[in-house]
Amino acid sequence: MSESEIEENEQNDDADDDEVEAAKADPTQTVEDAAISPITALEEERDKYKDQLLRTAADFDNFRKRSRKDIEQAERRGREAILREVLPVIDNLERAVAASKDAQDPGAVIEGVEMVLKLFEDTAARLQLARLEAVGQRFDPNLHDAFQQIETDEHAPGTIMQEYQSGYMLGDKLLRPAMVVVSRKPAAPPAESDEEDVTATADEEE
Repeated sequence: MSESEIEENEQNDDADDDEVEAAKADPTQTVEDAAISPITALEEERDKYKDQLLRTAADFDNFRKRSRKDIEQAERRGREAILREVLPVIDNLERAVAASKDAQDPGAVIEGVEMVLKLFEDTAARLQLARLEAVGQRFDPNLHDAFQQIETDEHAPGTIMQEYQSGYMLGDKLLRPAMVVVSRKPAAPPAESDEEDVTATADEEE
């Protein structure tokens, strides 16, 4: 065996010894693969998922705040749009009140108020606000609120006779039910036979 071969064998033996010593020092590591321990790998994976979870939670919280802000802004813009439509009605009401103080003709005041009311009706139509027709209609608990019942033979039972407060629909949704007076069938009078029985009993006792 040549001197170079002997030297090469000695180097290989030294490398094997180093590998054995490394394995004894840490059984989870080898010279060929300087991998981290399983515990360390799990800890790093845990930290990675924890960081992702915290980022996701922060993103969701920011999204929730933005959504709430967007909803509040949309509601405010909706209120502003409605109030801009209603302000001319208020302006004309104020003018009507001011004019009525010096008015000599009550008819002119009434005419002015009627014009303001017409303006409101036009504004309500643009806002899809519709007044419910109540008087003469059949009572509907989904649309009407009966605060009084009157016995009568002039109307079928359950007919709306009077309207105390108007009801309104906003599009397809009930905004406010109408407060109404509803007819009711009159109570039946006492039967004549019962009166005769009472009279007969009283005569017998005498």
